[in-house]
Amino acid sequence: MKLALVTALPPSKVTLNEYGYHLVKHFAANETVEELILLTDTDPEETELPIFKGNCKITVVNCWKFNSHKNLLTMTKAISQTRPDGVLFNLQFLKFGDKKIPAALGLLFPALCKLRGIPTIVLLHNILERVDLENAGFTKNPILKWIYNFIGATLTRFLLISDLVAVTIQKYVTILSEKYKTEKVVLVPHGAFETPPSPDYKLPQGPKQIMAFGKFGTYKKVEVLIDACELLMQQGIHNIEIVIAGTDSPNTPGYLESVSEKYPHLTNLRFTGYVEEADVPRIFSDSAVVVFPYTSTTGSSGVLHQAGSYGKAVVLPDLSDLGTLIRDEGYSGEFFIPEDAISLASAIKNVITNDGKRISIGKQNYKAACSLPMERIVEIYLGHFERLQSDASSKKAVEHV
Repeated sequence: MKLALVTALPPSKVTLNEYGYHLVKHFAANETVEELILLTDTDPEETELPIFKGNCKITVVNCWKFNSHKNLLTMTKAISQTRPDGVLFNLQFLKFGDKKIPAALGLLFPALCKLRGIPTIVLLHNILERVDLENAGFTKNPILKWIYNFIGATLTRFLLISDLVAVTIQKYVTILSEKYKTEKVVLVPHGAFETPPSPDYKLPQGPKQIMAFGKFGTYKKVEVLIDACELLMQQGIHNIEIVIAGTDSPNTPGYLESVSEKYPHLTNLRFTGYVEEADVPRIFSDSAVVVFPYTSTTGSSGVLHQAGSYGKAVVLPDLSDLGTLIRDEGYSGEFFIPEDAISLASAIKNVITNDGKRISIGKQNYKAACSLPMERIVEIYLGHFERLQSDASSKKAVEHV
């Protein structure tokens, strides 16, 4: 199969670049794929291709840019030149821009691929029906909320022109299938990026690292985590380090710098900045607990799957999609009340002062991550593409007769 993958890839800072990296790694290692065409927003010389096993040819085509109005034209040209057997889109609603017109235009491209007769699957990481527009940093205005929801529903209908729309949470399948009266929506779980050997579960010497990982400033706000850790220190728990690993959300530039300026007195507060792919294992392995200081959710959590793959205990709010994911995929964690520093401090304390509990949660999360490795997720997508190709061949045979 000659497969095209539309995604951001490192060193791009566009959303889902890390997920795209791991899709590439495992598609390239699958013997079914003869050539993998990466339609990206980065130049081929800059793209950080993973090391993989196998003889798959990889072609990198820089054919779209974040917030560009020309993406439809440039991506269509790339598809015409490369002529793939199928196209997989690694998407969420702000994949192609955080400005309305380029964001919307980019989401029309899967429909164009389908209309050209190319088997097309859209992996949609979030759905607007489950996004809190206010907490996610879009708008508080009720009229604008209605407009966003109308536009979102319209774009979803365009995405559903594709052969299949894959979502990572079962509840999303139900919502989209019922609302849009379609049978094109399928569940393909998020999957764990890596499945390292069984973790040691011992912590490194020094302070216990309490880590949050992601893009911060909209619905991921770290002040509640820092305040909770200050409460722990007031209770006599001083052997801790607060690690904020990641960058600002594109919607809130300068957020982490403003947080740093707010807590100059904390010598045990560390901001790592952007974490290179090669440094991700160390960041997780060194952590005593991974905290999710979220006020809402916008889809499945890559950070939860990463934490699981490294056998880490997690502390998180029981919020809509996050709580659903925990229960559906067999993860475990200590819960706290969103935006409540006292509740969060209690949850963190329950984990870091009880090694038995920390290890037990970590082991369950590792087991959950191992049950859905990324290589299995890739096999599911390839199975869907093979069925679509078979259906198309059968249709052509009938038309010929």
